[in-house]
Amino acid sequence: MAKSSVRTKPSSCFSDGSLYLGAALLAFLLVWSLWSYALSHNFDPKTSAKSVANTNAHECVQENPEVSLHYDPPDQTFYDDQELSYSIEKPIKNWDEKRKEWLKHHPSFAPGARDRVVLVTGSQPKPCKNPIGDHLLLRFFKNKVDYCRIHGYDIFYNNVLLHPKMHSYWAKLPVVKAAMLAHPEAEWIWWVDSDAMFTDMEYKLPLQRYDYKKHNLIVHGWEKLIYEKKSWTALNAGVFLIRNCQWSMDFMEKWSGMGPMSSEYEKWGEIQRSVFKDKLFPESDDQSGLTYLLYKDKSLTEKIYLEGEYYFEGYWADILPTYDNITEKYTELEKEDGKLRRRHAEKVSEQYGVFREPHLREAGNGKGSWRRPFITHFTGCQPCSGDHNQIYEGETCWNGMVKALNFADNQVLRKYGFVHPDLLDSNTVTETSFDYPDDGPW
Repeated sequence: MAKSSVRTKPSSCFSDGSLYLGAALLAFLLVWSLWSYALSHNFDPKTSAKSVANTNAHECVQENPEVSLHYDPPDQTFYDDQELSYSIEKPIKNWDEKRKEWLKHHPSFAPGARDRVVLVTGSQPKPCKNPIGDHLLLRFFKNKVDYCRIHGYDIFYNNVLLHPKMHSYWAKLPVVKAAMLAHPEAEWIWWVDSDAMFTDMEYKLPLQRYDYKKHNLIVHGWEKLIYEKKSWTALNAGVFLIRNCQWSMDFMEKWSGMGPMSSEYEKWGEIQRSVFKDKLFPESDDQSGLTYLLYKDKSLTEKIYLEGEYYFEGYWADILPTYDNITEKYTELEKEDGKLRRRHAEKVSEQYGVFREPHLREAGNGKGSWRRPFITHFTGCQPCSGDHNQIYEGETCWNGMVKALNFADNQVLRKYGFVHPDLLDSNTVTETSFDYPDDGPW
């Protein structure tokens, strides 16, 4: 009996110890869970900030933490200024300092801020007169959404006039200014007209190129046509990239001063036509206004970059006939290099654009190139009203848009396993084979 009692004593102690340790572990896990939950939901911004600081001290945070979309501290920023106005008529001052202060209070947005882009586009508030106009605009918008999703850009589509007098081509400036105020986390606001589309879904904006040269406004154009030819088509203001900074705020104030909200609107129309003899209509427009500002002050080229080395915005009538040849050339490249035709997730599409670049060195860029044009712009086609320029015959505009949209859509659908075999047939798709477009052997 004594032996039995001696044997059972350690067993009894072990059992009690296990229960004690188990209870302690359960209590610890409960406390840890509650603490983790409170931290992740940021119930108290100050407490959360202290917790993050303590975590940093122990080097327990990731090097690139995700942007926090649910954290807006109570600290005062420019949004708390009752005098702040989003209107294009009321100027903004000290915008650089205000943006910097906002980023200081929202540190998760600071990493990568210099490369952050918001694409802005839009259309009229009423239904289109052209029976297929709304359908075309929907497809144009889908194209932009596809591009932004692939490259991680935000997008804003506007279909109301933010200033009642700033209509037609002038309507974009009030939207761009409002977008700057709504997105202090973004370095660039990118306006793209509703009738412009991306036709190279892999190509990414070369932002470092503009950052290195310290440019604040990028637009497709040519100096020679401004200063020598004095042409109002020396640039196209339907697509432009503008830095979210005080210089841009000041420049847009001057630029919009030529628009219909100005008491000198008619006068500006006369001035533009007196300088640019090829301007066909009397009203002051945003494109002629921008061209005029550059013509009168060449020093503006230090901040405004006329991009002519690639199709930052390309005229559709020049580009459309090249699509078939481009498709053939790209197909040949993929047949030769298995790395280019390898199936992959849409999220890593940019990498395959980098893989393709060495093969495109001989392709050239811009007019005459067999590289995919970055943006195809259907200027003069008027998809919504249907009142296209009379120099385009019959169904040229509408068929051209369908072909361009399917040309771009094929680059997206490939990631989902399908393609349009006929660019003029939007309804039909075929599933791609494993090693598409190579025919084998595998």
